[in-house]
Amino acid sequence: MTGLQTMLLGIPWMDPNWLLDHFHTEFIWISLIIVFIECGLLFPFLPGDTLLVSIGLFFATDQLNLTGGPDGLDLLLGIIIFTVAAFLGNVAGYELGREIGPPIREHDGRIVKRKNIDRTVEFFEKHGSQALVLGRFVPFVRTYVTLVAGISEMNRVKFWLWSIIGAVLWVASIMCLGYFLGQTFPWFAQNIDLVILALLVVTLVPIGYEVWRSRRREEATTKVG
Repeated sequence: MTGLQTMLLGIPWMDPNWLLDHFHTEFIWISLIIVFIECGLLFPFLPGDTLLVSIGLFFATDQLNLTGGPDGLDLLLGIIIFTVAAFLGNVAGYELGREIGPPIREHDGRIVKRKNIDRTVEFFEKHGSQALVLGRFVPFVRTYVTLVAGISEMNRVKFWLWSIIGAVLWVASIMCLGYFLGQTFPWFAQNIDLVILALLVVTLVPIGYEVWRSRRREEATTKVG
Protein backbone atom coordinates (compact mmCIF):
# COMPACT_ATOMS: atom_id res chain seq x y z
CA MET A 1 0.00 0.00 0.00
CA THR A 2 2.75 2.42 -0.88
CA GLY A 3 1.52 5.99 -0.75
CA LEU A 4 -1.45 5.14 1.51
CA GLN A 5 -1.30 8.50 3.23
CA THR A 6 -1.09 10.24 -0.13
CA MET A 7 -4.24 8.51 -1.37
CA LEU A 8 -6.15 9.34 1.79
CA LEU A 9 -4.94 12.88 2.31
CA GLY A 10 -3.82 13.99 -1.15
CA ILE A 11 -0.66 15.49 0.39
CA PRO A 12 2.43 13.69 -1.00
CA TRP A 13 4.99 15.46 1.19
CA MET A 14 3.18 14.22 4.31
CA ASP A 15 4.10 10.66 3.31
CA PRO A 16 7.75 9.70 4.04
CA ASN A 17 7.34 6.55 1.92
CA TRP A 18 6.28 8.64 -1.06
CA LEU A 19 9.28 10.91 -0.58
CA LEU A 20 11.65 7.94 -0.32
CA ASP A 21 10.19 6.26 -3.42
CA HIS A 22 10.25 9.39 -5.59
CA PHE A 23 13.39 11.09 -4.31
CA HIS A 24 15.56 8.26 -3.02
CA THR A 25 18.87 9.98 -3.74
CA GLU A 26 17.72 13.35 -2.44
CA PHE A 27 15.54 11.96 0.36
CA ILE A 28 17.88 12.87 3.21
CA TRP A 29 18.39 16.42 1.91
CA ILE A 30 14.64 16.92 1.47
CA SER A 31 14.03 15.54 4.97
CA LEU A 32 16.65 17.85 6.47
CA ILE A 33 15.00 20.84 4.78
CA ILE A 34 11.57 19.78 6.11
CA VAL A 35 12.89 19.53 9.69
CA PHE A 36 14.71 22.86 9.33
CA ILE A 37 11.57 24.64 8.11
CA GLU A 38 9.24 23.08 10.69
CA CYS A 39 11.57 24.04 13.53
CA GLY A 40 11.56 27.76 12.87
CA LEU A 41 10.23 29.13 9.61
CA LEU A 42 6.53 29.47 10.48
CA PHE A 43 5.22 26.53 8.47
CA PRO A 44 3.88 23.97 10.95
CA PHE A 45 2.10 21.74 8.43
CA LEU A 46 5.05 19.40 7.98
CA PRO A 47 5.51 15.78 9.14
CA GLY A 48 8.39 16.30 11.59
CA ASP A 49 7.60 13.56 14.11
CA THR A 50 6.31 11.14 11.48
CA LEU A 51 9.34 11.75 9.30
CA LEU A 52 11.86 11.08 12.08
CA VAL A 53 10.12 7.87 13.17
CA SER A 54 10.00 6.74 9.54
CA ILE A 55 13.70 7.42 9.01
CA GLY A 56 14.45 5.25 12.05
CA LEU A 57 12.30 2.51 10.52
CA PHE A 58 14.02 2.93 7.15
CA PHE A 59 17.44 2.50 8.80
CA ALA A 60 16.29 -0.61 10.68
CA THR A 61 14.86 -2.22 7.53
CA ASP A 62 17.80 -1.26 5.24
CA GLN A 63 15.59 0.89 3.01
CA LEU A 64 17.90 3.79 3.73
CA ASN A 65 21.68 3.69 4.07
CA LEU A 66 23.96 6.65 4.74
CA THR A 67 27.32 5.13 5.63
CA GLY A 68 27.43 1.75 3.89
CA GLY A 69 28.10 0.28 7.33
CA PRO A 70 25.99 -1.15 10.18
CA ASP A 71 22.46 0.15 10.74
CA GLY A 72 23.51 1.50 14.13
CA LEU A 73 26.10 3.73 12.47
CA ASP A 74 23.45 5.07 10.08
CA LEU A 75 21.21 5.80 13.06
CA LEU A 76 23.98 7.69 14.87
CA LEU A 77 24.80 9.77 11.80
CA GLY A 78 21.10 10.41 11.20
CA ILE A 79 20.64 11.67 14.77
CA ILE A 80 23.61 14.01 14.40
CA ILE A 81 22.63 15.60 11.09
CA PHE A 82 18.94 15.97 11.95
CA THR A 83 19.83 17.47 15.32
CA VAL A 84 21.91 20.06 13.47
CA ALA A 85 19.01 20.76 11.07
CA ALA A 86 16.56 21.16 13.98
CA PHE A 87 18.93 23.48 15.85
CA LEU A 88 19.62 25.63 12.79
CA GLY A 89 15.87 25.88 12.19
CA ASN A 90 15.53 27.13 15.76
CA VAL A 91 18.23 29.73 15.23
CA ALA A 92 16.52 30.96 12.05
CA GLY A 93 13.19 31.26 13.87
CA TYR A 94 14.81 33.05 16.80
CA GLU A 95 16.57 35.61 14.60
CA LEU A 96 13.37 36.12 12.62
CA GLY A 97 11.57 36.80 15.88
CA ARG A 98 14.15 39.36 16.97
CA GLU A 99 14.06 41.18 13.63
CA ILE A 100 10.42 41.20 12.59
CA GLY A 101 8.62 39.37 15.39
CA PRO A 102 6.20 42.07 16.62
CA PRO A 103 4.63 42.70 13.16
CA ILE A 104 4.34 38.93 12.61
CA ARG A 105 2.63 38.50 15.98
CA GLU A 106 0.10 41.22 15.16
CA HIS A 107 -0.59 39.85 11.67
CA ASP A 108 -3.31 37.21 11.39
CA GLY A 109 -2.58 35.33 8.17
CA ARG A 110 -3.87 32.09 6.70
CA ILE A 111 -0.77 30.12 7.72
CA VAL A 112 0.72 32.25 10.51
CA LYS A 113 -2.25 32.51 12.85
CA ARG A 114 -2.05 35.04 15.67
CA LYS A 115 -3.91 32.69 18.00
CA ASN A 116 -1.22 30.02 17.47
CA ILE A 117 1.50 32.49 18.35
CA ASP A 118 -0.48 33.73 21.37
CA ARG A 119 -0.93 30.14 22.53
CA THR A 120 2.81 29.62 22.20
CA VAL A 121 3.49 32.79 24.19
CA GLU A 122 1.38 31.33 27.02
CA PHE A 123 3.29 28.04 26.76
CA PHE A 124 6.61 29.89 26.81
CA GLU A 125 5.65 32.04 29.80
CA LYS A 126 4.42 28.99 31.72
CA HIS A 127 7.48 26.79 31.15
CA GLY A 128 10.25 29.38 30.69
CA SER A 129 13.47 28.19 29.07
CA GLN A 130 12.31 24.56 29.31
CA ALA A 131 9.64 25.43 26.74
CA LEU A 132 12.36 25.10 24.10
CA VAL A 133 12.68 21.43 25.12
CA LEU A 134 9.05 20.58 25.92
CA GLY A 135 7.77 22.50 22.90
CA ARG A 136 9.69 20.18 20.58
CA PHE A 137 7.12 17.47 21.26
CA VAL A 138 4.04 19.66 20.73
CA PRO A 139 2.77 20.29 17.15
CA PHE A 140 2.58 24.00 16.22
CA VAL A 141 4.38 24.99 19.44
CA ARG A 142 7.53 23.40 17.98
CA THR A 143 7.34 25.85 15.07
CA TYR A 144 6.45 29.02 16.94
CA VAL A 145 8.33 28.70 20.24
CA THR A 146 11.63 29.86 18.75
CA LEU A 147 9.91 32.85 17.18
CA VAL A 148 8.47 33.76 20.58
CA ALA A 149 11.92 33.39 22.17
CA GLY A 150 13.22 35.88 19.60
CA ILE A 151 10.34 38.30 20.13
CA SER A 152 11.00 38.25 23.89
CA GLU A 153 14.74 38.78 23.18
CA MET A 154 15.80 35.80 25.20
CA ASN A 155 19.56 35.72 25.81
CA ARG A 156 21.23 34.11 22.79
CA VAL A 157 23.60 31.84 24.71
CA LYS A 158 20.76 30.62 26.91
CA PHE A 159 18.60 30.09 23.81
CA TRP A 160 21.31 28.10 22.04
CA LEU A 161 21.86 25.90 25.09
CA TRP A 162 18.20 24.97 25.56
CA SER A 163 17.68 24.62 21.81
CA ILE A 164 20.54 22.15 21.50
CA ILE A 165 19.21 20.12 24.44
CA GLY A 166 15.73 20.12 22.91
CA ALA A 167 16.99 19.19 19.45
CA VAL A 168 19.05 16.26 20.74
CA LEU A 169 16.24 14.87 22.90
CA TRP A 170 13.59 15.28 20.18
CA VAL A 171 15.55 13.81 17.28
CA ALA A 172 17.21 11.01 19.25
CA SER A 173 14.05 9.83 21.04
CA ILE A 174 11.77 9.89 17.99
CA MET A 175 14.28 8.40 15.56
CA CYS A 176 15.38 5.69 18.04
CA LEU A 177 11.72 4.79 18.58
CA GLY A 178 11.33 4.10 14.87
CA TYR A 179 14.60 2.14 14.77
CA PHE A 180 13.62 0.08 17.82
CA LEU A 181 10.22 -0.77 16.36
CA GLY A 182 11.79 -1.80 13.05
CA GLN A 183 14.45 -3.95 14.72
CA THR A 184 12.30 -5.57 17.41
CA PHE A 185 8.91 -6.11 15.83
CA PRO A 186 8.91 -7.61 12.31
CA TRP A 187 5.29 -6.56 11.83
CA PHE A 188 6.29 -2.90 11.88
CA ALA A 189 8.97 -3.52 9.28
CA GLN A 190 6.50 -5.35 7.02
CA ASN A 191 3.73 -2.77 7.40
CA ILE A 192 5.58 0.53 7.36
CA ASP A 193 2.77 2.23 5.43
CA LEU A 194 0.22 1.41 8.13
CA VAL A 195 2.63 2.44 10.89
CA ILE A 196 3.29 5.80 9.23
CA LEU A 197 -0.43 6.35 8.71
CA ALA A 198 -1.09 5.63 12.39
CA LEU A 199 1.66 8.03 13.41
CA LEU A 200 0.27 10.66 11.07
CA VAL A 201 -3.18 10.30 12.63
CA VAL A 202 -1.69 10.53 16.13
CA THR A 203 0.07 13.74 15.08
CA LEU A 204 -3.00 15.27 13.46
CA VAL A 205 -5.52 14.40 16.20
CA PRO A 206 -4.18 16.91 18.77
CA ILE A 207 -3.96 19.55 16.05
CA GLY A 208 -7.58 18.89 15.07
CA TYR A 209 -8.61 18.99 18.72
CA GLU A 210 -6.90 22.36 19.21
CA VAL A 211 -8.62 23.75 16.10
CA TRP A 212 -12.01 22.49 17.34
CA ARG A 213 -11.42 23.89 20.84
CA SER A 214 -10.36 27.27 19.43
CA ARG A 215 -13.52 27.45 17.32
CA ARG A 216 -15.69 26.55 20.30
CA ARG A 217 -13.96 29.25 22.31
CA GLU A 218 -14.51 31.81 19.55
CA GLU A 219 -18.18 30.83 19.23
CA ALA A 220 -18.66 31.17 22.99
CA THR A 221 -17.02 34.59 22.93
CA THR A 222 -19.23 35.70 20.04
CA LYS A 223 -22.39 34.58 21.89
CA VAL A 224 -21.37 36.43 25.04
CA GLY A 225 -20.61 39.56 23.00
